[in-house]
Amino acid sequence: MILLRSALFAFAFYGWTIVAVLLSFPISLLGTSRLRAWAHGWARGHRWCAALLLGVRARVEGSPPRQAVLVAAKHQSMFETLELVLLLDEPAIVLKRELADLPLWGWVVRRYGAIPVDRAGGAKALRRMMRAAEAAIAEGRPILIFPEGTRVPPGERPPLQPGFAGLYRALGLPVVPVALDSGRLWPRHRFAKRPGIVTIRFGEELPPGMKRRDIETAVHAAINALEPAP
Repeated sequence: MILLRSALFAFAFYGWTIVAVLLSFPISLLGTSRLRAWAHGWARGHRWCAALLLGVRARVEGSPPRQAVLVAAKHQSMFETLELVLLLDEPAIVLKRELADLPLWGWVVRRYGAIPVDRAGGAKALRRMMRAAEAAIAEGRPILIFPEGTRVPPGERPPLQPGFAGLYRALGLPVVPVALDSGRLWPRHRFAKRPGIVTIRFGEELPPGMKRRDIETAVHAAINALEPAP
């Protein structure tokens, strides 16, 4: 039954994704706000497919921020990527440049206002990233980053990537850490997904200006708050 439900989800969601991406091009002619509203419709489609076909739903603890802050989230599956888009209301997502360079999809991501990161691009790439982040801040949008750099299995607590501390220092924003446990139900690199409740916990806001070691220690502990003790 789990495999059947996972197959139905893949058929419904990825079919909807193809339609959503193709329609993004004419919708973008109506302006960025319309495109972002359409992107939220696509994310809501993901939420509905996950709930109705997989039996996967989110339980939110704490208060999602509504202002320009740096949101640092645990990353275990695709589920939270789209769920956080809805919970944070038009966040600017920091993502790998390779995703923003994909045909069609990458164009939509850039028009939405995501922030591509070229880890090998040097100072020029860093300046482009900072301009995109500053534009998001000017709009009052939160900036979403997955500071561990990639999806990790439940129980793993890798160190934060150095780019997080650099972005925190350069932007001068408070940080809201987010812990979650989606990997229990939605394992990375696995087709089958189990029904259940994903907890998404928004932690206490951390102020700007903390020393690098202190902010990294605080964020690392907060985003791993739902992980078993080492």
